[in-house]
Amino acid sequence: MKISIEELKDLALRLKFEMKEEEYETLLEEFDVMFKQMELLEKIENVDNVEPMVFPFDYQTTSWREDEIETPLSVEEVLKNASETQANMIKVDKVVG
Repeated sequence: MKISIEELKDLALRLKFEMKEEEYETLLEEFDVMFKQMELLEKIENVDNVEPMVFPFDYQTTSWREDEIETPLSVEEVLKNASETQANMIKVDKVVG
């Protein structure tokens, strides 16, 4: 599998990326490395039968609690400890300028 600089430029244009010419060269090199890695993976026998890894090593824990369904708090119970409320919501300071 191979990708050309023209294809990268077309994709960048479609995705509205602005890139310098030397950045295309770097990106092309990175794609080449990725494609070589994919070719190596394809050579591994029975790779389709391997379960995907979600953590780098086996890890078992028993400290996690089981989820238990509980009755949710009423709006009044939630708002009774709030310092400021507005329209049945907790009013907080503005965090975006």
